[in-house]
Amino acid sequence: MRPRPFIELPQALRIVRSRRSRKILQVVSEKDLEAALEEVRARAAGPVAGVFGPDTLTWQIDREAVIFLGAGRALLLQLAHPWVAAAIAEHSKTLADPIGRFHRTFDIVFAMVFGSLDRALLSSRQLHRRHGMIAGAMPETVGPFAAGSRYCANDVPSLCWVHATLVETALMAHDLVLPPLSSAERERYWTESRLYGALFGLTRDDLPADWAGFAAYNAAMAQSETLTVSAAAREIAAQIFSGARPWLRPPRWYRALTARMLPERLRAGFGFELDERDERAADNALRWIRCVYPKLPDRLRYVGPYQEAQARLRGEPQPDWMVRSLNRLWIGRPQMDARGKR
Repeated sequence: MRPRPFIELPQALRIVRSRRSRKILQVVSEKDLEAALEEVRARAAGPVAGVFGPDTLTWQIDREAVIFLGAGRALLLQLAHPWVAAAIAEHSKTLADPIGRFHRTFDIVFAMVFGSLDRALLSSRQLHRRHGMIAGAMPETVGPFAAGSRYCANDVPSLCWVHATLVETALMAHDLVLPPLSSAERERYWTESRLYGALFGLTRDDLPADWAGFAAYNAAMAQSETLTVSAAAREIAAQIFSGARPWLRPPRWYRALTARMLPERLRAGFGFELDERDERAADNALRWIRCVYPKLPDRLRYVGPYQEAQARLRGEPQPDWMVRSLNRLWIGRPQMDARGKR
């Protein structure tokens, strides 16, 4: 297997007598990505079905609108990585354009999961190019990352963590409301998730071999100083969850549920405190969702990109008006596979 390129830290940092000075960036290059995408092509369901297809657990889980219950958790877990927080603070328009950020994120994720094969590969390359422009230096020492040390969004360990937050949180949100997956299904789900990781440029060697290894990785990360909530992370989280824009403020029950889904150490790091009213709000919301959600018609329950994918498999030239409307809600445009059209 070809070794990945390394970006070394400046000489002045490398000679400091600290383990922080030994950190280097292991970067997914364009060649690495294309090699990973060759494996995706070989294992994909087909040109029309895309990478995964209708028989996969990935489609079964990611089609559920209820996975949005975990969106806040995934974001906070990513922010808990100091490199991710620094990158978002310095390079992202999350706070200036939160709706746009939401649409861009789900557009890429859903295109990888539900798009045609060509559309999924295009989104993978777009994400890699976008990440390639996100690089910089840590403004302060946070956890094991020294001030001035370099970060890059295409760094392998960082990509592994972002990938893990998406995979674990989607399943956690699913299991909050719907029947939990069996042990065998979890194993199968993780096998599919490793293929999803290849769309980030991650190889088989970069990711745990099985579900037990993945669970152990997440448990270790939750206790590791690699996840250290920085001042930048707290500020971003506070503006998102306390409402820099009151009309975008998440409801109390959603904030409480998000906080409850975090590891206790990170919840404290972000400064989330849950009182009885918060706990009651989360419990009442979950009770109502568990009662109502499974009874919703598929047209309302399943996300627009999944319904568009089903229409594509039926040979329909474009999704109908309702799916286009749902797509505008989820990805900010009427059609997932209409490249660049809004």
